[in-house]
Amino acid sequence: MASRTEPSGCSGRGGGGGAPGILPLPLLLLLAAAALVPRGDGQNLVTEDVTVVEGEVATISCRVKNSDDSVIQLLNPNRQTIYFKDFRPLKDSRFQLVNFSNSELRVSLTNVSVSDEGRYFCQLYTDPPQEIYTTMTVLVPPRNLMIDIQKDIATEGEEIELNCTAMASRPATTIRWFKGNKELKGKSEVEQWYDMFTVTSQLLLTVGREDDGVPVICLVDHPAVKDLQTQRYLEVIYKPQVRVLQNYPLQGLTREGEPLELTCTAFGKPQPTEVKWLRVDDEMPQHVVVSGSNLLINNLNKTDNGTYRCEASNAVGKSSADYMLFVYDPPTTIPPPTTTTTTTTPTTITDTTATTDPAVHGFTQLPNSAEELDYGDLSDSRAGDEGSIRAVDHAVIGGVVAVVVFAMLCLLIILGRYFARHKGTYFTHEAKGADDAADADTAIINAEGGQNNSEEKKEYFI
Repeated sequence: MASRTEPSGCSGRGGGGGAPGILPLPLLLLLAAAALVPRGDGQNLVTEDVTVVEGEVATISCRVKNSDDSVIQLLNPNRQTIYFKDFRPLKDSRFQLVNFSNSELRVSLTNVSVSDEGRYFCQLYTDPPQEIYTTMTVLVPPRNLMIDIQKDIATEGEEIELNCTAMASRPATTIRWFKGNKELKGKSEVEQWYDMFTVTSQLLLTVGREDDGVPVICLVDHPAVKDLQTQRYLEVIYKPQVRVLQNYPLQGLTREGEPLELTCTAFGKPQPTEVKWLRVDDEMPQHVVVSGSNLLINNLNKTDNGTYRCEASNAVGKSSADYMLFVYDPPTTIPPPTTTTTTTTPTTITDTTATTDPAVHGFTQLPNSAEELDYGDLSDSRAGDEGSIRAVDHAVIGGVVAVVVFAMLCLLIILGRYFARHKGTYFTHEAKGADDAADADTAIINAEGGQNNSEEKKEYFI
């Protein structure tokens, strides 16, 4: 700190003659004697240390606890008198008197610089003289905070280097890194130039596509400044991200005879320049229509089974997405229940429910194996045909019951007539002529047919 050449400003005044011990000593001798007194923690003097930012205003206060009207003065680090009571001997106009009384001397210093840093002395002319000092600390905020990035445009997966520099600060700054809201760890180096410090922090960052457009922030922690930061936005290029969407059918299985429409979406930076469809391990069927990013098959068949791939490329690279196609059998149709009629009764048994609902004539065929059976297929089949299948079951059961009942009635009628006819014939031949016969042989002889019949009967009974 450069010393000032101004005179101390303390001038002596001639004192009047008088007896020793009664007349005061010359003022100049009094100041010189006070300067030689060692610093101590005077019991009557109070002051505080001052911390100020460069360019701002500092206030120095010398206070007396128990005032006895003694003289107070303030000296700079070079022990030059700034104020003696309310008089300023030092010709530095940045020092201004704020308050003067028997108990306080308060002085302000505007536009503080680093050269003003040091110890300032408060002196109280008592017997013996008292002295106390206050320390002024000047803070210098960092200047020219900036981020230097190794590459303005980075490729996905690449490691880049960023450097943040805070120049000419006092004391040295602490640099923190953030990517968005996430704090990162850097490596700092400190260089000292006289009383100033320059800090450089290095950050190594591996970037991904999610980092594109994300700010990288360099934040400074320093007592002289708050919320001092600078930032750079990352620009990351990456290869396309590809997806295959099924436009039709929206839900359910892809069945033979139905259409299929696929759309390929690709997004990258830069935007993909080429999007194409191909069939993996086979040639693309001739009836497949490809229009840009769309693929259309109007009439599916089993030969279309396979894996279809969409590829997209840009300056960074190429990506693809696959769609596996399996064509299921078309839905089958259930014939309507047969109408049952009879000629013996006027009642006709029909299934009126089945004829009023056309949905019973077809249902969704289940897949050929357990692996092909998926939830979507069952939902589609059951949701569309549940009511019709129930109607068919009820009609069939009713028809079967009616046929069984009718057959049993017919069988009972036939058996009844048969037994009735045979019972009458037996009584006629056995009882004829038996009433007048004395025994069984005579009854046989008297029966119709004469002797021949009698002999036949005898032979039959023997």
